[in-house]
Amino acid sequence: MARHRFSNPPFDQINVTPLIDTLFFLLIIFMITAPLLEYSMDVTPPSYKAADIKPDDNSKIVNVRKDGVIMFEGAKMELPELVQRLTALRDSGRKYNFFLRADADLRYGMVIDVLRNIKNAGFSDLSLITSAEE
Repeated sequence: MARHRFSNPPFDQINVTPLIDTLFFLLIIFMITAPLLEYSMDVTPPSYKAADIKPDDNSKIVNVRKDGVIMFEGAKMELPELVQRLTALRDSGRKYNFFLRADADLRYGMVIDVLRNIKNAGFSDLSLITSAEE
């Protein structure tokens, strides 16, 4: 009798478990390292020499300090109170020019919030007060 060797049949499926493990490992590495990357660039804002605009009787100045305190017409207030005062001014029927003076170290989002609220109150004539260029 002839002896037959039995060999294992060839695999008819590919084992993808190591591939999936490797992909999950890479995904976890990217998820951990992506928030740690610091996306920054050096930005030099342009200098600006504007014409001198003098406030007149129809001008209102909104001041925002570094700590976020809003000063309007000599009174400290929060943003909701500023909106109420602006709405009352709009309802008076007079046309006002608004100037926003914000501290240079103030959070940019706060400046945008104040600008947005002035615009939403119905005043479109807005100007930013900057320090004079040297």
